[in-house]
This record gives sequence, structure tokens and C-alpha cells, in this order.
Amino acid sequence: MTPPPVVSRFLSSGSARVVTALAAGLVAGGIIASVDSPALSSAAAYVEPVGTLWVNALRMTVIPMVVSLLIVGVASVTDFRVVGRLGGRALLIMLVILIAAGIFSGLVSRPVLSRLRIDPAGAELRARAAEGAGQTTERIRQLPSASQRLTELVPVNPIRAAADGAMLPLIVFTLAFAVALGRVRGDLRVEAVALFQAIADAMLIIVGWIFRVAPIGVFALALTVAIRLGFGASRAIAVFVILFSAILFAFTLVLYPVASILGRVSLKQFARAAAPAQAVGFSSRSSFAALPAMITGASGALGVPAAVTGFVLPFAVAVFRLSTPLGWMVSVMFLGRLYGVDLDLTQLASLLVTSILLSYSVPGIPSGSLFLLAPVLVSLGLPAEGVGILIAVDAIPDLFKTTVNVTGHMTVVTALGRARV
Repeated sequence: MTPPPVVSRFLSSGSARVVTALAAGLVAGGIIASVDSPALSSAAAYVEPVGTLWVNALRMTVIPMVVSLLIVGVASVTDFRVVGRLGGRALLIMLVILIAAGIFSGLVSRPVLSRLRIDPAGAELRARAAEGAGQTTERIRQLPSASQRLTELVPVNPIRAAADGAMLPLIVFTLAFAVALGRVRGDLRVEAVALFQAIADAMLIIVGWIFRVAPIGVFALALTVAIRLGFGASRAIAVFVILFSAILFAFTLVLYPVASILGRVSLKQFARAAAPAQAVGFSSRSSFAALPAMITGASGALGVPAAVTGFVLPFAVAVFRLSTPLGWMVSVMFLGRLYGVDLDLTQLASLLVTSILLSYSVPGIPSGSLFLLAPVLVSLGLPAEGVGILIAVDAIPDLFKTTVNVTGHMTVVTALGRARV
């Protein structure tokens, strides 16, 4: 699926405007907080709803986009036997790597972010976070039993699950519906898939419109946070960007011995095969742009059969978003620290499962995984507005996101290099 032209332009020039708006909002908010002027504070209060409106616009696209993309991806498979054992093995390897990535990110992020000191002046911001979560937060604090969590995975009312932003039950229903739709009579299936494809395309066009005003929304969000936290917000965000980028880079390195062991190739051989694709991915921030280099590296330097390369790499590029659990774990824990919301291990485990399942339906747009995060934040007792801050600072980590995704794709095809099809 090709992103709308406005989204593609955002990749090259929009990021600079958003980062500038973020910096301007943080500086302006820090100044207002330091001078303690009632007049300036009153004026800034009129800016705050703008950021909320922008985030709400993002949130309204999430449910229809996730549902339509999942249905199109699953129901389009007309003969599941074509996927066979090779597809099953690929999915298994992807799943194991996704789980390892989420655990790795959580283990590294938690001790580092626990040392991050936030200005006590942020008490108002934290109070609003708790208030905004409302009944959802209270329900989470009750910590339902494992059996209750299991039964809630199958929604009694999928429409209600969508309205409540309950992503896991909604995904379960959507996957069941998509598999069933894939077995409907040919002409009916094609028409239904075309309808959901049109819905997905329409949502991406709306996202393009929302991106046009991203600098305005980000400025309003940053201004609000900085007024309540002072210049300490800038330091906290800088720590997050460095930590996030470091985690992505570190896990990229972890994949080298994984590929070497599973694929029975030398580290030097894998590095030589992956380097061109990594360079293209890092510079373009697009796994699709790096696909030709991945195919060349896998079939040339690694000697992977064409039948394996031709199926596994396009499949991995389409569904394997390794950066999603890596990013969600550190991002949510950072927002929890920023807004003063403590997340327990049960909530983090639920976040890991959700990030893995939703990683298969991340849209091919800038910061695509972050669009899916807003309802998850609310379910964890965090304000949805936090996703706007994450999108604003995503320009630098996004370079490393694409690199780790490309390396993950190469790891999967290397591991399956001797598979028979």
C-alpha cells in the first residue's frame, strides 16, 4: 500500500517542521513557567485544546484502519496451502524475535527511566492524567485474574470493544472474521476485500490531512507539557530520544549472532549481506525501499534460494515490524514516568502482547505504530495526548527503527535459507 503523497512528503520535509514545532513549544512553555505570568498562562490555556483536537483526529482513524488492514491482509490469501510450512516457520521466528525484542526493551528501559527525575511541578499534569483515564484506570487497578483476562479476549460485543478501544479483543474478532471471509465464495470475497481496501486507503488519506497540521498540534502539546514541567520536560525528552535510539541500535547488534546461529553463516557473511540494505533503510526510512537490496544480499552473499527469498522477504517487509514492541515498551514507560503513572508488570505484559499482535497491522506511514498506540495508552491510565509528543520526537529514532526492521527481515530469511519449498 502506497502512502498518500502528503505523507511521503512528510518523510522528507515534514519531520523538520514537527521537530521545530516541538522545540518551539518546549522553549515557549519553559519561559512561561519560569516567569510565572498569569496573563501568559491564561493565553496558553487557549492553546491547549488545539493539541487535544489534533490527537483526537489521530485517534479517530485507528480502529477503522487497524480492522481494514487486518482484514485485507488475511482475507486476500486465497490458498493458505501456498504459505505452507515456510510461512509457518517464518511466523514462528518472527514471533520469537518480537517477544525477545519487547522483553529486551523493557529490561533495559525500566532501570534507566526509574532514575529520570521529573520536576515536582508536574503534579497538575499527573493529576490530569489520572483524571483523564477515569473509570479505565480504576478497572485496571483492580487487576482481574488470569482467567478473566483470558475470557475477555473473546468480545461479547465487538462493536462495544471497538468503542471502548479494547484492542486485543477487537483483534481476535477481526482475525476470525478475516479468516472466515477468506473462505467465502470467490466473487463475494473479492468485493468484500476491495471494500475494506478502500476503507484503509481512505483512512490513510485522512491521516495525510492530519499530518498537514502536525506542527500546530505538536506545538500546542509541547507548550502544555512544558508549562507544567518547566524546562525539565526538555531534558526528559532528550533522555528518552537517546535511550530509545540506543535500544534500537543495541538490538540490531543482537540480531547478528541470532542470524549467524540460526542460518549457520558467519557474522562477517551476514554483515556483508545486510549492510547495503541497512544503508538504504537508514537513509530512506523505508523497508520497502530497501527490499531490492535485501533480495540481492540474501540471494548473493548468503546464497538463499530464490524461492525462499521471493516469498519470505516481501512477506516480512509487509508484516514484520520489529520496532513496534521495542518502541512501545520504552515509550509507554517513559510516558508513565512523565505523567506520574506507575505501570505494574501485569500491565507491561499486556502491553507486550498487544504490541506484538498490532505489529502485524502497522500502516506504512511515518510513525505508523504510534497511531495505534493512543487507545492502548488510555487503557493503561495514560493520556492519549502523550502520543503526540512521541510522534514529534520520532524523527531520530525512526532512522534506527528502519535499520532494526531491515536487519530483522534479513535475520528471518537467513534462518530459513535452507528451507525447502
